[in-house]
Amino acid sequence: MPVKIRFARFGLKHQPRYRIVIANSFDKRDGRHIEWIGSYNPFPDKLNMKLCQLDFERAKYWLGVGAEPTEPVQRLFSKAGLLPSIPRGKVELKEK
Repeated sequence: MPVKIRFARFGLKHQPRYRIVIANSFDKRDGRHIEWIGSYNPFPDKLNMKLCQLDFERAKYWLGVGAEPTEPVQRLFSKAGLLPSIPRGKVELKEK
């Protein structure tokens, strides 16, 4: 069973909020999940800050047992210091 760390969308239309969940990769985006480890609000508040709540211990545990984060979650984890940053938009072509 491949396990992913990904976003599950909730909130209002045109005002999404996201939960950071551990889920089977074959389940729907907003469907069943194994565990909920945090939340993310992509809209800045009055202080121009995007809010993110994360249970670091559970995130480290799931990364340690082999759960793969999706790209948006990996970018968020790299800003939090859990993962090394990945270059964005750079594609490497290799000759055969």
